[in-house]
Amino acid sequence: IHLAWYGGKSYIEAAKRAKAEAFAQVVDTEGGKGYYSHLITNKDNPIVAEAKAMGGDKYVIKNAGNLTFAFNDPNSTSGFLVPSYYVFAQNEVDPKKAFKRLIFSGSHEATALAIANNQVDVATNNNEALDRLQKTNPKARANIETIWTSTLIPSDPIAYRQDLPADLKQKIRDFFYNYKEAKVLKPHGWSGFAQADDKIWNPVRELDLAKKILELENKENMTAEDKQQLEEFRQQLNAIKSN
Repeated sequence: IHLAWYGGKSYIEAAKRAKAEAFAQVVDTEGGKGYYSHLITNKDNPIVAEAKAMGGDKYVIKNAGNLTFAFNDPNSTSGFLVPSYYVFAQNEVDPKKAFKRLIFSGSHEATALAIANNQVDVATNNNEALDRLQKTNPKARANIETIWTSTLIPSDPIAYRQDLPADLKQKIRDFFYNYKEAKVLKPHGWSGFAQADDKIWNPVRELDLAKKILELENKENMTAEDKQQLEEFRQQLNAIKSN
């Protein structure tokens, strides 16, 4: 593969393991270069009023033992990494142990439909996926209520292999930076693609490392290997923050 379109979490893995290099990111029709992770529930679920009053993240933590929950995919930024850190890791809660039932649905559409059809109580999603659902399945979208919203997540990167010839990289960049086909872009809520570089996704790296650090710090009976890994994660996090 020479060129790929990633989510933030999958991009940082590809950059680390497969020499992927981000060069562009999506820009929405209002000029935004980011999106938001959500916790969602069915609009008729009895938890809605209390969850919105308390804050969906706080409600989920307090009542996890009585709830069924769906993540998207372990490599999803908004469907796993962001809620894993902000909702669970920062509150020292292990979602694998906390919920009455926990599943991974595999996609944003699947988690949305699981909520719309009352198959789980709470699930992860993001505003872009919910906007798409409004167009493709408005009946399902009407059944979904958002109970928590994250901070802004950098929009998805487009990356090529680091070892591509420089002249080919330039042609690829020129194509994306000048692409303005409204009939292709507009249905997705995009206006085009902006220049970007690898550092834009450092906040995603920080989230990933911070989550791993918290998980190790909360682990009982850490082994020598765990302690060494914890120190390595801390060094990596400090290195990213200093850049």
